[in-house]
Amino acid sequence: MIKALILLLRPAHWVKNVFVLAPLVFAQKLTDPEAVRLALLAFIAFCLASSAVYIFNDIRDRAEDRLHPLKRNRPLAAGTVSVQLAAVLAIAMAAGALGIAVGLGTGFLLVLTTYLVLNQLYSLGLKHVVILDVMIVSLGFVLRVIAGGLAIDVRVSAWLLLCTFFVALFLAFSKRRHELMLLANEASGQRPVLSHYSAAFLDQMINVVTASTVVAYALYSISPETIEKFHTRYLIYTIPMVLFGIFRYLYLIYQRQTGRNPTEAILRDLPFMINILVWATAVVWIVYEG
Repeated sequence: MIKALILLLRPAHWVKNVFVLAPLVFAQKLTDPEAVRLALLAFIAFCLASSAVYIFNDIRDRAEDRLHPLKRNRPLAAGTVSVQLAAVLAIAMAAGALGIAVGLGTGFLLVLTTYLVLNQLYSLGLKHVVILDVMIVSLGFVLRVIAGGLAIDVRVSAWLLLCTFFVALFLAFSKRRHELMLLANEASGQRPVLSHYSAAFLDQMINVVTASTVVAYALYSISPETIEKFHTRYLIYTIPMVLFGIFRYLYLIYQRQTGRNPTEAILRDLPFMINILVWATAVVWIVYEG
């Protein structure tokens, strides 16, 4: 039972909440103990909130999930956790997140509440609206970054928000393609919105957001605002790492096709994780050492 409850929380997906910590890094606050404490509280709040969202969505989709080759093993779909217990757990997670948010200020509370409401609307029907479904998922990442800035009281760069949005769109469209290929002819029955997508259409969307992501990050790296803020032009040298990460993710989606959820696939892919570590180390060194 304990294992099933932990699986219901989807802790592997908490990695998405590292976006909350982005303002801490780029505001050069990593050496400020109070800022680090507040940022970690914000991270925990979003972990709790995202788990509440996942549980609520699993409750709504448990019938469809039973027909899915991978999702049928989820606790609610498999029947290892009751709907009543899952609902109580979801409420507890949301309450815990909001409790932490209250201590981080009105702005953070408002953003976290918006995140919860937006995701409930997504689960209740917006996930069936083509393109809007992907946009909402991507906005969730942008809200994480905004919340991270509010938690430590720093202004978040428009470039950072733009890069986050494009990266999130890239990941979301890639995931839709993965689902479409995995489910094949049963795609529309498992996730109705997939009937409005095709591999060719998704490939076009992925091409657009891939180029947008690279261009946005490159422009951010060389923008006068960035150079003035960090007193360095060296951020441009991290662009190859960003390119490798994008190309490696596309390789996993198009070539490897392991059947795993894309999030789990990248967490298990050693070259991708090494690249992320190298990129993060390089960014911290450049931003803090100039």
